Amino acid sequence: MSSDFTQVVSDLRSLFPSASAGVIPLHAPAFRGNEREYLMACVDSTFVSSVGAFVDRAEQLLAAQTGAGYAVACVNGTSALHLSLVAAGVTRGDLVLTQAFSFVATANAIAYTGATPAFLDIDRVTLGLSPTAVEEFMTTECERDANGDWIHRASKRRVSACVPMHSFGFVAEIDRLAEVCREFDLALIEDAAESLGSTYKDVHSGTVGVMGALSFNGNKIVTAGGGGMILTSDEALAKRLKHLSTQAKMPHKWEYRHDSVGYNYRMPNLNAALLCAQMEQLPGYLARKRALASQYGALLKDTPLSFLDAPPGQSPNFWLCCALLENREIRDSFLAAANAAKLICRPAWELLSDLPIFDHAIQHGALPISRDIQSRIVNLPSSPHHFDD
Repeated sequence: MSSDFTQVVSDLRSLFPSASAGVIPLHAPAFRGNEREYLMACVDSTFVSSVGAFVDRAEQLLAAQTGAGYAVACVNGTSALHLSLVAAGVTRGDLVLTQAFSFVATANAIAYTGATPAFLDIDRVTLGLSPTAVEEFMTTECERDANGDWIHRASKRRVSACVPMHSFGFVAEIDRLAEVCREFDLALIEDAAESLGSTYKDVHSGTVGVMGALSFNGNKIVTAGGGGMILTSDEALAKRLKHLSTQAKMPHKWEYRHDSVGYNYRMPNLNAALLCAQMEQLPGYLARKRALASQYGALLKDTPLSFLDAPPGQSPNFWLCCALLENREIRDSFLAAANAAKLICRPAWELLSDLPIFDHAIQHGALPISRDIQSRIVNLPSSPHHFDD
């Protein structure tokens, strides 16, 4: 069936004229601004590790970009999410609600705390955690105990937090999720690793919950090589996050005193220098990604691929542009044809609930939407700097 996609693949390649007959990557970074200048300034300063001016500057840039009150730099997005869970009071034996349709880091961060994920279904439009599924789980499977905690009846575990993930730059229905979390006293922590620049009802992703975690991995819309960031509006919480991220070392001129278990999670100044240069280019990246999404939407009309455009009320960053095919077999035929033509396209992740490493986790229902989307979705090449060279 791969031959059925010959024309579609050819048309898709035509969006990237600079690639000629070469490989068109799924998502690749570009360094065309002040990256070299800032990196050399960092090296010349000798402050290349977790102390330096670029770390503070990166935090200020991210707070300004997102509208968050505070931003705390971390070594990567997974550490940012883990530290957020720790600061929210998630402890060993708890249950944390999240979606099965997500990258494994979401569930890994939960596991780092000793808590267990409870996998729920997603919303078909936003691809994020369904508020209805959260409300249904809490109403039908949980009850409040004498201490005021919400307890999962079957496992006897305390339900302490909720972690929606903003898939591919789309934003989960975060206002409704916030309402449900308030009703059931759940700490709402947004996994916004993929959604820098995305807004829902003019509010930036990662700023509605008590904390939101960003990622600056090499494949993200802006990169620090690695790197992550925690967003919060709570000044005291921001100070505690920074304290925990620097081994919980108490201030002193020369003595080493630590008041709690801490983490070596502070972003190095070298990474922050790269991030500062990348952030200067974010507005252009967002504009080009949205233009590319518009071109995909027009090109894929009347083809077997149904392009996923912005959900109502959203302005996504289109980190990875997505399309749906009729079923898994047809999806795999398209993937074979595209990749054979050096147009690098990928399926989504396996559902986290299906991974053997999480066979001890809780699953709410059969996850019908997650399974349907996972079997039919593809990610299309989405580098912001390739298609318009």
